[in-house]
Formats: sequence, structure tokens, C-alpha cells
Amino acid sequence: MAGNVIAKGKEILEAAKPKFSDLLADPAVRKRWEKVRKYFFLRESTYDMSNRCNIRCDGCYYYEGDKQFAVENLNPADWRNLMRAEKARGITYVVLAGAEPSLVPELLEVCYAEMPLGSIATNGFRKIPEAVGYKIHISVWGSDETSLRVRRAKNLLKKQIENYQGDERAVFVYTFTRENIDEVQEVAADLIAHDCKLTFNVFSSPVGYNGPLRHDEASLLRTRKTMIELLNRYPKNVLFSVYNAVAHTHKKGLHDLYSCSYPRCNPSQDIGLGRSFRQYRTDLNWDRSVACCVPDTDCPDCRHYAAGSAVVTARLYRHVGDADTFKSWLDYVDTYLAVWVMGYEKGENLCRRVIEPPQVK
Repeated sequence: MAGNVIAKGKEILEAAKPKFSDLLADPAVRKRWEKVRKYFFLRESTYDMSNRCNIRCDGCYYYEGDKQFAVENLNPADWRNLMRAEKARGITYVVLAGAEPSLVPELLEVCYAEMPLGSIATNGFRKIPEAVGYKIHISVWGSDETSLRVRRAKNLLKKQIENYQGDERAVFVYTFTRENIDEVQEVAADLIAHDCKLTFNVFSSPVGYNGPLRHDEASLLRTRKTMIELLNRYPKNVLFSVYNAVAHTHKKGLHDLYSCSYPRCNPSQDIGLGRSFRQYRTDLNWDRSVACCVPDTDCPDCRHYAAGSAVVTARLYRHVGDADTFKSWLDYVDTYLAVWVMGYEKGENLCRRVIEPPQVK
């Protein structure tokens, strides 16, 4: 009897789901769907450009694990050949990181010449040449006082703004830690005063890290509230949505919420990131067993904005159960593209409600 009741309940739930065509009946929703689906061809891999850095941050991911010991390959011809090989196997988007990629500008230019879609993760202390037309993600971990304490860098925010004010490539990425939640008000006001674009990240602990930056449930809820408050206050400059805030501040990490698609947590090589994604070290080698967007992160604690850009967007069909959930997913994808793709403009968010991430039944 109980089994029949459960089966009948599932039938009723399935019948209540709207058809996809019904979700697209709203002209604004259909327009957003058509806008984002043009970019479904993007297939990423990531590349450590340098094992050196000009600052040293508490909780740095790069200087955990084995990748920091890889020998730098500084030969432009080798990097050119790698980019050509990546194109041949279907990669269309590159994420250049490091330690610090701005220290090897000639290699950045080689990559851009071969693979024109991509982004660079940088601390912003040194300006990347304008000839490199990638999106540039400038990491911000708090006020200049905090940067001096946590990142050993004096007047870092001031230097970042000087380097990238008015640069359409630049997106400032504020990483919320347990300690710096209140500081974002001052930092955001300063960035908006210089008409800079801002998005948000959530500190996700490296393996074995139990320092003061690590979040707890209370700090995650405070972070969510602050993100949404700033999104509402600065809608033109803050590239974010309510669903971004929900997904990245949930008490569960991205893997537990959505099942991470990156090879490190995904044994399948049938389709998607499990088959295509690679994380190259500075010696141009890669290891599938540890390959993810931010290696050496403690997986259960992963709430990275970079991880979500692939993990959440890959879960379209979890988000088609009702109109607001689908709108929230579209807002998330729209945000991701505005942050990561040159020339893509963020639209007005379609859903302002807090929607819980749908779980697999």
C-alpha cells in the first residue's frame, strides 16, 4: 500500500511539472534563454602560467599540494603548441591562473593569439597588457588594511583600481571570508565610485586549512544577506543574482548540492567536464585524479564562484520544475557569462526570490 501511495505521489509531481515550452511562454524568459544558449559551446580547461607570485596570501590554494613544485615552462612555442592541441580536442575557453599569471605577459599574449575566449585570475598588482583581450578577474579579499594583514600587500585595492579603472576587461572579485563580511561595504563603495564591475566569491578552504578565514553556517548566512543587499543597492555594477547568493552560501557545498562535474570528483568520462576538462600545471602536464577548477580545495567546503560557473549551469534539468526556479537558473547563467565572457552584458535579473537549490529525488 505504501509503495502504491509513493508511486502515485511521484506521478502527480511529474504531471505537475510544466513543459519546457510552457517555461518559455513568457517573452522575457524566452529572450533570456535564447541569449544564453548561444554560449553553450564553451568548453573550458585551466592553465597554471607561473609558479611564482608577487604576494603571499593566507589560505592560498596554489601553494598547497604538488602543483606548486612543477617546473615552469617559459617557452612560447610550447605554449602555442599546447593551445593548438587544446583547440583540436574541442576546448573553446581557457582560464589562465597561477600562482600569478601577470608575471609572464608574453605567454598570455601567445595564449590569446591562439585561443581568443578566456579569462585570467590575477591579484591585480601588475597590469596585464591591453593586447591580451581576456576577461580579467582581480581578487579582492577586503580593505587595504586586511590585504596588508592577510595578503602581505600594501595599498593593494588602491593599486588594483589604478591599474584597471575603466578597463572593460576587468571584474573585481570580492572573496567573502568569515572575517571580512562587513568590510565589503567600504570596498564596494570605493569600487562603484570608480565605476568598476564587481562580483562575489566565497572563501573555500584548502585541504587541511582550519584558519580564521574558514566559514561557518552563521557567517554564510551573513554573507548571503550582504550579497543580496549589495546587489539591490548597485544593480548596474554588481554582476550577481539572488540565486548566485543562495547557491554559494548554502550550508552544503557545491558538490553536495549539485554533484561536481570536474574530474577530481567525477569518475565518468562519457560526456561533459569529466571527459573534456584538464588542469595544466606550469610544466604543461596534468593529472586527472586532482583536476578541478581550484585544485587542493577541500571538496565539501567548495563554494567557489569558478566552480559554480560550470557545476550549477550544467544542471539545467534540475531547474525546470517551476517558473521561478528556471528563471533563477537563467539569472545564474546570465551572471556567469557576464563575468567570464568579453562583450557579454548582464541583463536584469528575472527572479528576486530566494529559491532553494532543487535536489535529486
